[in-house]
Amino acid sequence: MRKITIAKGDGIGPEIMDATLKVLKAAGAPLEYEEIKIGKEVYLDGNSSGISTESWDTIRRNKIFLKAPITTPQGGGYKSLNVTTRKSLNLFANVRPVKSYYPYVDTKHHNMDVVIVRENEEDLYAGIEHRQTDEVEQCLKLITRPGCEKICKYAFEYARVNGRKKVTCFSKDNIMKQTDGLFRKVFNEVAAEYPDIESDHMIIDIASAKLANYPEDFDVIVTANLYGDIISDIAAEIAGSVGLCGSSNIGEQCSMFEAIHGSAPDIAGKKIANPSGLLNGAVLMLRHLGEQEVANKIENAWLKTLEDKIHTADIYKEGSSVKKVNTQEFADAVIERLGQKPSELNPVENVSSETIQFLKYERKTHKKELKGVDVFIHDSRTNAVEFGDELKKASTGDLELILVTNRGVKVWPEGFSETFCTDHWRCRFVSKDEKTISNQEVIELLKSVGEHGFDAIKTENLYYFDGERGFSLGQGQ
Repeated sequence: MRKITIAKGDGIGPEIMDATLKVLKAAGAPLEYEEIKIGKEVYLDGNSSGISTESWDTIRRNKIFLKAPITTPQGGGYKSLNVTTRKSLNLFANVRPVKSYYPYVDTKHHNMDVVIVRENEEDLYAGIEHRQTDEVEQCLKLITRPGCEKICKYAFEYARVNGRKKVTCFSKDNIMKQTDGLFRKVFNEVAAEYPDIESDHMIIDIASAKLANYPEDFDVIVTANLYGDIISDIAAEIAGSVGLCGSSNIGEQCSMFEAIHGSAPDIAGKKIANPSGLLNGAVLMLRHLGEQEVANKIENAWLKTLEDKIHTADIYKEGSSVKKVNTQEFADAVIERLGQKPSELNPVENVSSETIQFLKYERKTHKKELKGVDVFIHDSRTNAVEFGDELKKASTGDLELILVTNRGVKVWPEGFSETFCTDHWRCRFVSKDEKTISNQEVIELLKSVGEHGFDAIKTENLYYFDGERGFSLGQGQ
């Protein structure tokens, strides 16, 4: 018997967890459960993290965590426990398989079968935000080479182990050339190691539109955190219902399994929630544990239940569904069909038990040269020419002001009068003749900026790595 950690969560969480555990027990899943409390109740007891130290210890000891949806209270400085868990336990890969079950679940897309592999730890979900001026808030987008290498490697390994033919990368590297540019660059590097698997790349905006309209054109998608969060919900909804899809969060030591939907407090206690998302999350967990036979038994029984047109309210359709059931009744219907297989939907058989190999990341060092600094300034004046001309007087030594941007657009020198300016200015000082400078010279510059009456709120050093520019040009530069 394998001991795992479970949490019943908030809202509809306890209802769908009870239904899921009932099916697991009836199917003979060799599991023991250690339950913890997390979520809203813990938050409101005064623990702003939503989880106790003892609960963390339980998860880390058992390594496998089956979690029902939780609610993060609004306001009060609460952080999302979902994000915290994924990042704290290095659950770097969020895997969300999405299929259509037409005609038994209504959808326009009859042949959809796509797996979204989402980077789970960084991007804008690093949650590093600051208010910098009266008018401007900032969120840092962090994309790392090890993060890109691990998730791209996992996507191709997943495709290889599961007999998938193609991996598509979604990014916005035409605009975010440093961050999304790194993601695509690493994807191309990893793709070259898998010549037997087709690979391609699409810009996230048109890619999302294509996914919504032609999902059958995609096989495995790998993308960054925010994009993956958005497109996985789009994919689940167009397949028939967000309530059907399970999700795995895979790490090198621990893994977490869940439904992709939230806690739905508006229907909590009404016993009408669809337990399928969490049940399918549990199936993914069983496969991760190597329990393929039990996983197949449950998934085939679930498919047979859909095929018999026994549906919960979210997918019930008058005239095509046969019976509308509540949460526990749906679980009972699945249990009645254990050992059966669907006759029209494709039964699950011969699922690979091969283990996906994790990337062993090797850190590399590069020649790093400091060539300048971006100084961000809070200043309420609206005349960019006046601002830039005054700030230029603060130039020191080898550092001189060459560019001022506002919201990324060049406004000095020779900006456009039509450009709207906030009170947040990026001011680029670079060394003359591309000379390498020291941090002390940056400090002297900041001292001069302050002495000239400017409020420097942030700096970003401008580096070259192995002779290549490590920063973006300003728009219009």
